[in-house]
Amino acid sequence: MNNFSIAIHGGAGTLVKGMMTPHLEIEYKQALKEALDKGYQVLEQGKTAVEAVEQAVIVLEDSHLFNAGKGSVFTATQTHEMDASIMDGKTLNAGAVSLITGIKNPVTLARDVMDKSEYVFLAGEGAMLFARHLNYILEPPTYFYDKLRYKQWLEIKHTDNFKLDHSEKKDSKFGTVGAVACDKNGNIAAGTSTGGMTNKRYGRVGDTPIIGAGNYASNKTCAVSCTGSGEYFIRGVVAYDVASLIEHKGMSLNDASNEVINKRILEIGGDGGLIAVNAQGDIAMVFNTEGMYRACKTSNGKEIIFIYK
Repeated sequence: MNNFSIAIHGGAGTLVKGMMTPHLEIEYKQALKEALDKGYQVLEQGKTAVEAVEQAVIVLEDSHLFNAGKGSVFTATQTHEMDASIMDGKTLNAGAVSLITGIKNPVTLARDVMDKSEYVFLAGEGAMLFARHLNYILEPPTYFYDKLRYKQWLEIKHTDNFKLDHSEKKDSKFGTVGAVACDKNGNIAAGTSTGGMTNKRYGRVGDTPIIGAGNYASNKTCAVSCTGSGEYFIRGVVAYDVASLIEHKGMSLNDASNEVINKRILEIGGDGGLIAVNAQGDIAMVFNTEGMYRACKTSNGKEIIFIYK
């Protein structure tokens, strides 16, 4: 039997120890543990890596603490526009959705695009039409209302500024969530979900739903879920870049992840982090910011939950 493992993240950025209350820190770690345990349980039962990442991401989407699903930030027009993607490393099948609203678990809609359509990426009204065709129940705007998120939006709503999640400084924290997993059969998968950026305009789309940028999986190399400054992660094709270094340069999972996050993405002005897993169950969790909400659990007994460096 193959070693199996899972890693999750809840965003990276300015997470300086001491700026967060002890109570909030406990709350974040509990949410991360719940998602980690859910995904690991799926793997333990012999189910697929795709199922494991979907279930782990759902737990994070259902928490108000992270900028995805329930905790999604407000756009310039006081709405919520969510993005998600999922990829199966065994088949290279993938599904992605963007600019959707009212969907409780965007990662599940992304999986339905992968499994129940001939397409990879659906956006906006088309994605919503697909959801209605599958009889999705749309949540009212009140479901996505969060006092902190609303306050963030009020601070900048009449400006051209935007914020990546709940940072004091623009660009200083990214609240995307994601999971990567390797199952008992040595198949890997990645899933990523986000509520975008506070006060975003013009239907802006980040790296999260873009296969190869914010999310990628191939059994030959690795599964990757990213969190960071989306525009730079798109330009750097970050998730696929890690896989390419493994495939074409023979780098280890950890070395490839470090090369991309601590060198290549920094050189073009981007910051953030990623989690990655390979078909042997090895895990990398790399970031170039002060912190990243992250956790992992493996069948050989390793379990960690961290926020700071």
